[in-house]
Amino acid sequence: MQEQTLVLIKPDGLKRSLTGNVITRLSEAKLEILAAKVVSVSEELAKEHYQHLKNEKFFLDLIRFLRGEFHDCPRVMAMVYQGEDAIAKVRELAGATNPEEADPTSIRGSYGRIHTSGLFENVMHASENLKEAEREIKLWFDPDEIVEDLYPSQEKTQESVRQNVWS
Repeated sequence: MQEQTLVLIKPDGLKRSLTGNVITRLSEAKLEILAAKVVSVSEELAKEHYQHLKNEKFFLDLIRFLRGEFHDCPRVMAMVYQGEDAIAKVRELAGATNPEEADPTSIRGSYGRIHTSGLFENVMHASENLKEAEREIKLWFDPDEIVEDLYPSQEKTQESVRQNVWS
């Protein structure tokens, strides 16, 4: 089945210059990249991304982690991959969330680590299922940032929208 999935290379992966390694490993899945960008993660975006974990005791640390506060690297690389069974393929390549439980040949098994504080540095995020993939892709990308129309969208004219433009 043709699927889309969100992949984030987290601040620990960017700080350690693992972006190329992760993308190379993901290329083994023979999927298409439909969108990619480097994003400065706001607190609002991080909280919305991890909304399903808001009642966990580690939630605030997770938000700080995704915002790059633990690595002095306030950005992530966000990508949309598409292809046959994309979610399962990417999750298999990523490995278990806990780097110590991840297959050593997986991305997290190869590059992840756990601090003495218990903080997981697991390098990347991969959507868990179709519903989450759609929610996450819509959260991280506007329709015009993706090279194919994935979900229904509409054109809106907004007055008084403030944006930076090249001078």
